Amino acid sequence: MTATILIADDDAVQRRLVENMVRRCGYDAIVVEGGDAAIAALTASDGPVIDALILDLVMPGLDGMGVLAKIREAGISVPVVVQTAHGGIDNVVSAMRAGAHDFVIKPVGIERLQVSLRNALNASALKGELRRVRHSREGRLSFADIITRSETMANVMRVARKAASSSIPVLIEGESGVGKELFARAIHGTGERSAKPFVAVNCGAIPDNLVESILFGHEKGSFTGATERHTGKFVEASGGTLFLDEVSELPLTAQVKLLRALQEGAVEAVGGRKPVKVDVRVISATNRRLLDRVKAGQFREDLFYRLHVLPLTIPPLRTRRDDIPNLLRHFLARFCAEENRTINGISGEAMAGLSQLNWPGNIRQLENAVYRAVVMSEGEQLGLPDFPLIGAQPATDAEANEPLIMEPMLRRPSPDVVSGNEIPIAPLPDAGSLAMLTYDGEIRPLEELEADIVRFAISHYRGQMSEVARRLKIGRSTLYRKLDDIAAKEEQ
Repeated sequence: MTATILIADDDAVQRRLVENMVRRCGYDAIVVEGGDAAIAALTASDGPVIDALILDLVMPGLDGMGVLAKIREAGISVPVVVQTAHGGIDNVVSAMRAGAHDFVIKPVGIERLQVSLRNALNASALKGELRRVRHSREGRLSFADIITRSETMANVMRVARKAASSSIPVLIEGESGVGKELFARAIHGTGERSAKPFVAVNCGAIPDNLVESILFGHEKGSFTGATERHTGKFVEASGGTLFLDEVSELPLTAQVKLLRALQEGAVEAVGGRKPVKVDVRVISATNRRLLDRVKAGQFREDLFYRLHVLPLTIPPLRTRRDDIPNLLRHFLARFCAEENRTINGISGEAMAGLSQLNWPGNIRQLENAVYRAVVMSEGEQLGLPDFPLIGAQPATDAEANEPLIMEPMLRRPSPDVVSGNEIPIAPLPDAGSLAMLTYDGEIRPLEELEADIVRFAISHYRGQMSEVARRLKIGRSTLYRKLDDIAAKEEQ
């Protein structure tokens, strides 16, 4: 899914021109007529997520400076590019102090606008990554730190948010690399236990003979090598959340003791004499179908139903490809900062190719692909050569996750494929065509023909109004007057 840009301007002609340029830059655009409408769009709970705001400073009612003030009061982190016909230094200083990211003068050209938007979105992505890293270290991850716009994730997010408001046991299922632990941390960080410990245990990485000791603890001298007392993960997580990753890999003997601990709210250390009461919210995760493990006799049925109170299945990345552009932007911003690299974006061809891969390793594989590309790239933009997996990866069945027959993974993108990072200008036709007749076979009115010519000229010369006026052999004031007339007729 491409980034969504909100355009706030009281001038209908300017709104239409900027909207045209924004869409040609590869973004979705939402247009509003004033400051109040802009704030309503930014704060709407059921509206689309706004990635950046192009804001006119001079508007009736709530003006641009008022909008910036309300954005700051509400704690909204959307980057703002302000534009005005009055480019005095006082306006620039005031807007920047109020929180604007950039400043452009009307009428802005598409080249200037695309650079401003690209920088604003990259800066916003980097800010989001830094916030996510900080929240992760502090144990305060929330659902706002999960990067997704996909419709297939909407229900997952809704269920997870409800789960966060209680202590109900949650079982998160999904392929490796889809972000199961991130969801577990978001549930913990949003709930009432957020100030308490979040303890993660990878059950698949623990030797069978140490599972009980690590989970429930042991007393000094209870077995060979037990030189000191160990409390165990359940006691460490008391009051908070215990995350049992790859819970399907627990041996059957440990499953019995885990079931008892969940039922009684107490654990008994190896070599211990009496159980210890614990208050733990358990979130478990697995990359297998746990019910299949139950049917195969590899997982206890009673424990399955104890953990499977609220199931949460995270879809693989190949079923939510519209998340890929946003993930790429965030990963690129983070790794460029970490590696001290200056890379402007990802080419349209590379973006199209990456969006068509099946990603069997899901988000983790995508993240590592961007990391490698940033380290190995020698240019200022990532292209096809920086992603050797494009064109080489076998297709993967969406359901069975089994390799299928090799097939080309990269279809040549159509000329109008654009990237939210690269922000190329959409190619224009070599020559325009003008329909002279109506559907009834009559000559079209002269004013309609003139309007089509003006629109085509603006598109052909990429919003450079001085060049449009010169080529049409009219003055710029005449051009703007004609645009006002066209806008007025369209609004009738």
